[in-house]
Amino acid sequence: MGKIKTWAKNLKRKIFILYFACKDKRVPWYAKTFTAGVVAYAFSPIDLIPDFVPILGYLDDIIIVPLGIMLALKMIPKNVISDCELKAEEMLKKGKPKNWVAGSLIISIWSLFILLLIIKGYQIMQGQ
Repeated sequence: MGKIKTWAKNLKRKIFILYFACKDKRVPWYAKTFTAGVVAYAFSPIDLIPDFVPILGYLDDIIIVPLGIMLALKMIPKNVISDCELKAEEMLKKGKPKNWVAGSLIISIWSLFILLLIIKGYQIMQGQ
């Protein structure tokens, strides 16, 4: 159980590193875009595969998020990662931030995505 907690803490720290990297001007646009997607997905209350689905439900938490983090970290310059590590450590000591704007944005994006799926499904059902 101790290894899992350590792994989860390290994962959380890396997500905060990516969070700060998204805001850094030294990060290329394509890396910012990918990193923002990883951070949004990691912080999102909505999973691609709901956790109640047996075995597959935790697949995103165990494989997809860590893989996204790993790829994002490879896209970001090392000096930026070093700076963001310090900021992340400081933030984790203070406690989790509450960013209502980011949370609202994530929920809005997921809502729009679901709405588009419903519309597309309706169009397919109508034969359009």
